[in-house]
Amino acid sequence: MKRFWKEVTVVAEGVGWSIALDGRPVRTPQRATLMVASAALAEAIAAEWDDVGETIDPAAMPMTGLANAAIDLAAPDLTAFAAPIAAYATSDLLCYRDARDATLQAEQAAAWNPLLAWAEERYGVEFALTQGVIPVDQPAATVAALRDAAFAQDQWRITALTPLVTIGGSLVAGLALIENAFDADALWQAVSLDELYQERRWGADGEAQKARAAKQRDWDNAARFLGLL
Repeated sequence: MKRFWKEVTVVAEGVGWSIALDGRPVRTPQRATLMVASAALAEAIAAEWDDVGETIDPAAMPMTGLANAAIDLAAPDLTAFAAPIAAYATSDLLCYRDARDATLQAEQAAAWNPLLAWAEERYGVEFALTQGVIPVDQPAATVAALRDAAFAQDQWRITALTPLVTIGGSLVAGLALIENAFDADALWQAVSLDELYQERRWGADGEAQKARAAKQRDWDNAARFLGLL
């Protein structure tokens, strides 16, 4: 779609903030008014629309995209939307350690154990760890607590949590970011640890680096979205 507007404004609506193009409200793909929960997020979305050149590039408008998803996909059925993320309670990356490489095991412990310790204190749970990729059963209370934490998120936070968890493979890391328990960059390094270690050991692969850079952009965008709420 080509740009047709000259002026972008943020409108306080009483129940939220909307974005207007020449006085007309921006709408989601499902034709709902794009109304968000904070002025900061509305200003960020407005800046994306103001920065549009001759044609709209959705990839250059991540805050708009996440807000659209929160309104069109998450809000109609929060439980169904959160279910795939809650399922990571049974298979969190942080519980799976390398089976052979002692150096990697040590790095995993240094990066991941503090995250698990935070979750244990925060949610009153315990984690079962394993080496290799064979599934390990987590205590039922642990699974229940982490699932409840995922289902407790509102439409905005569950939308941000979705890419964080699917990219990183860790519900614990995503919840830690939502609760501001750890820095977003530190968490990215933690969930990327295995890839970065293999790269240091065996050398860089161009395609793998491109894929990781794309995932990091999505991670950073989700983290920024959270920070604007």
